[in-house]
Amino acid sequence: MQLLIGTGNAGKVREFAALLADLPWTIVTPDALGIDEDVAETGTTFAENALLKATWYARRSGLVTLADDSGLEVAALDGAPGVYSARFAGPGASDADRNALLLERLRDVPWHARLARFVCCIAIVAPDGRSETVTGVLSGVIERAPRGSGGFGYDPLFYVLDDDATLAELPAARKHAISHRARAAAAACGVLRRWTADGQAAEAEEDRP
Repeated sequence: MQLLIGTGNAGKVREFAALLADLPWTIVTPDALGIDEDVAETGTTFAENALLKATWYARRSGLVTLADDSGLEVAALDGAPGVYSARFAGPGASDADRNALLLERLRDVPWHARLARFVCCIAIVAPDGRSETVTGVLSGVIERAPRGSGGFGYDPLFYVLDDDATLAELPAARKHAISHRARAAAAACGVLRRWTADGQAAEAEEDRP
C-alpha cells in the first residue's frame, strides 16, 4: 500500500517519513509521481487547509493521501501568524526572514507574555472521498533570539519549558516524540491502522465463498 505525503516541503517529508515508519505503508512524494503543482491554501483554519491539500493530491494521484497544515499561534499577536505562518513575511521569504519579523513584532513583549503554541492538523483522504482529520498541539514560549541549528521554520525560536531548550536544540528523536506534528502523526497512525484493518476485513469478506 502506498501513502502519498501531500507536500513539497522537504523538511515535512523527512519528519513524516520518520513518524510513520512503523506503518505498513510505502511513503511516496509528489515529486516521485511527477506532481509539481502547488495547492492554494485558501482555508481560514488549519483543518480546512489540510483537507484542501489532501483532497487535491488524492484526486490527482489516485492514492490515499496525508497532508497537514501547521503553524505558530502567538498569544501576544492574537494568534498570528496562524494559518499564514509560512507566508508571514511575504512571498519568497526565508525561515530567517520570518523569524526576524516575529522577533521584531515581539520586541517589547516581556517573557511571561510570549506564550505560543504550535498546531498541526493532519487530513487523510482516500481517492473515494473518505476523509478524517486529527490535531496535535505543543505549547511553549518565543525566545528573544534564535537558538540551535536543528529543525526548520520557527524551531529556533520555540522554547519548550519542560526541556529547557528550543525545538532546534533538541535531538531529532526527542522532537519527534513531543512536537505538534508528532502528536498529530500519532493520531494519524491510529486512523491509518484502522483503515488498513477495515480494508483487510473487506477483502476477506469478498474472498468468502
